[in-house]
Amino acid sequence: MTTSRESRCVVFRRIARQPHVAWPVYDTTPLYDRTSLAGLESDIRTVSATWFDHESHDSVEGFVCALPLAYFRFSAHDRYEGSPRYRMDTLFRVFVLKELHGWEHETALVNYLGTRPELCEQLGFETIPDQSTLWRSWHERFTIDLRETVETAARTILIKAQDAGVEVPREPTQKPRYHGNESGESDPDDQTTLEQAEKITDHVSRIVFPAFSLDRGDGCEIHENAYLGLQTYLGLRERLAANEGARSFTYESTRERTPLGHAHREQIRDLSIEQVREMYRQAVNRLLSEVAETEEFFRAGIVAIDITEADPFTGDRTGHEDEIIGTKEKTDEYAYQWATVQLVGNAVPIVLDARPVRKGESRLEIVKDLLDSAEEMVHVDNVLMDREFDSQHVLEMLSQRGLSYVVPKRMQSSEKAQAKRLLQRDQDRYETDRKLHLGKNEWHETTLIYRRKEDSEQDDHRQYSVFMTNCGSGHLTEYGYRWEIESGYRSIKRFMAATTSKDFGLRFFYFAFACLLYSIWRAVDLLVQVELTGEYEHSPIVTADNTLTLLKKETGIG
Repeated sequence: MTTSRESRCVVFRRIARQPHVAWPVYDTTPLYDRTSLAGLESDIRTVSATWFDHESHDSVEGFVCALPLAYFRFSAHDRYEGSPRYRMDTLFRVFVLKELHGWEHETALVNYLGTRPELCEQLGFETIPDQSTLWRSWHERFTIDLRETVETAARTILIKAQDAGVEVPREPTQKPRYHGNESGESDPDDQTTLEQAEKITDHVSRIVFPAFSLDRGDGCEIHENAYLGLQTYLGLRERLAANEGARSFTYESTRERTPLGHAHREQIRDLSIEQVREMYRQAVNRLLSEVAETEEFFRAGIVAIDITEADPFTGDRTGHEDEIIGTKEKTDEYAYQWATVQLVGNAVPIVLDARPVRKGESRLEIVKDLLDSAEEMVHVDNVLMDREFDSQHVLEMLSQRGLSYVVPKRMQSSEKAQAKRLLQRDQDRYETDRKLHLGKNEWHETTLIYRRKEDSEQDDHRQYSVFMTNCGSGHLTEYGYRWEIESGYRSIKRFMAATTSKDFGLRFFYFAFACLLYSIWRAVDLLVQVELTGEYEHSPIVTADNTLTLLKKETGIG
């Protein structure tokens, strides 16, 4: 089937309605302009992700011919002067076509075009260029960076088409490995790892950071990047506050103008909670688009939802009682609390969304909100939560969504009694069905699994843990993945700037930006591992400090 004006309109209407997607990207942020190759790659990724879902769009060649390129300024990447015979956008399309088929030489491309006059017309060729013209265009006219963009674009198109069930000319390959490690006999050395990390961090940061727009308008003396650079810089050292960090940043940055601490805070305070969350979701969507091109990412499916709290608040919280609330352990202390949903299991542990927790909000409301975000971004199968979420209404909502869950249960008198009986029988494991009352004669059916803790120091019913699940005991082992979210919180708090401000929006921005730095670190580590070894092991080979140091270079520091 062929594309039509109607089918193209359907695709771009769908793109316009997607809440976390902007197209074309150069028009949505000051960090991309009409010459930005990273912006062009992002736009191709955005369009191809929706294009092949249309029933009429069953050809990768049709996509190459129809891809909008009129907005992009190829002249910045054209090493020829004067008025060459063939336009850059036309050559870009034809070289993407060559890469789609995996042809090493231009001769195969010329022969292919010679038998398809309709395709040549759609590409914009009045006459087919000969082999030598194409060779010179690729090697002498196109910049190295533009050639890399052609290869990236073709790989993206192959993956998106294949995901949609569209026939492709060849299998998309993994991104090239580091050539010195193809034998697989030894691990990449530290220098090789850092070099690859620098390249990937540069690429990722140019894709992700533009989503965090401060909407400063045109003509500002201090570039928006300087504010993002300062915020990243504050995460380089533990408990570094804006005023002190801004003074050090002035000396370390290569920028002529950098923001003062008070100006930085004022700029952030102008952002609402919803604006920060929307920017965060856009940034994470861009990050997911990068890692989704690796086979390793498709291990996703398990998410963990949890709540973390800041250090106990010791000041006067008058007027902020709804924001500086009690601690999770129900002590007499108060703290700010934040909730997150994060990929766990074999997937790269990216924080998909974050939100503040206010006094009076139900756990059901929090879980629904975070799951709505997560399911817009990735496919979710299983949800892991801590015992503070053991509400029957939360569990019923998960089941109604068709999701599996594993949640530990707080032991009440009946569970304690059962655990005592198991202890008397020296039984390590026990399962039983349970109906949880929802109200109005409605019930949620779940399974309780009693499991004896290994090497427990207790000599009573506390030797046992009780879990609720709707997916059978086989999934109980997955609950061990939840530890990742706790270790993730420790790293996230390491990336946070210090502040004594009570401003809720400022506090949340600091937490959300730290979540973003953490997610960038884990994504960069995945991409570096795949690039160097072709595999992904969960233990990082790129450290958090490595990534932060590389990120600060990308945001204008030393």
